[in-house]
Amino acid sequence: MVAVRKPSESAEPDENEMQRERRRSLGKVLKKWREAEGHTQADLANILGLKYYSFISQVENGIGRIPQSFYGPWADALSIDREEFSWTVLAAIEPRLYDLLAHRDPNKASRANESQEL
Repeated sequence: MVAVRKPSESAEPDENEMQRERRRSLGKVLKKWREAEGHTQADLANILGLKYYSFISQVENGIGRIPQSFYGPWADALSIDREEFSWTVLAAIEPRLYDLLAHRDPNKASRANESQEL
């Protein structure tokens, strides 16, 4: 007997599930970096000025997202270059934007830079 799929059922994972999986993958990297520095989740939360370490757990388990304002301090706490940290997070959270930015021609002047000169 052949299984019949309803029109609403898709053979491919939905966008939300793919986002969750990317966050989980990022969480594994962040956990590896944290552990390499010898920090517990509570240590990292304290360094970042967070009241509860559960936020670190949520991020490492792919449930929460790091606010952009925390990228720099989080990278510093893990002794990771801020640019590397930001690119790693961007690749996991916004892969299309990462691809767009990572594959641009560095010799082209950006319009953002041109507009700042005005």
